[in-house]
Amino acid sequence: MAQKMTDEEWRAFVSDGTRTGKLSTVRADGSPHVAPIWFVLDGDDVVFNTGRETVKGRNLTRDGRVALCVDDDRPPFAFVVLQGRARISEDVGELRHWAARVGARYMGEERAEEFGSRNGVPGELLVRVAVDKVLAQKDVAD
Repeated sequence: MAQKMTDEEWRAFVSDGTRTGKLSTVRADGSPHVAPIWFVLDGDDVVFNTGRETVKGRNLTRDGRVALCVDDDRPPFAFVVLQGRARISEDVGELRHWAARVGARYMGEERAEEFGSRNGVPGELLVRVAVDKVLAQKDVAD
C-alpha cells in the first residue's frame, strides 16, 4: 500500500542520482506543455535553466505556474509531484553558477564548468520554483 513520504524523504528522492523531472508549464491557450529537465534543489526551490525562446521558456515568462514530476519506474514505484511558481533571472553570473551545479549533478563534477560555460550565457533563463505543494508517495505497488 502506498505511503506518504516525509519532507526529508521526498527531498532525498528528487535529489537522488540523475533522476530527471518532467516539467509542466501553461501554454498561452491554457493547455499544458510537458518537457524533461535537469534540476537541483536549493533549499525550498527547484532550480534549472532553459532557453528564453524555448516553449517552456516562453511559457514561464508569461505564466510562472508549474508542476514537476519525478518518479521511480521500478517496483515498488514512487513519485513526487512539486507545484509552485517560477521566478526568472537572466543574471549571467548567477545563471552560470547554477548551470554548473546542474551539470555537475547529471554529468559529474569534472564537467560542471563545461556545462556552466555552455548554458550560463545570454539568452538562457535561470528558473527558481518556490515549492508550495508536494505530493510524494513511495511503495505504490506494495
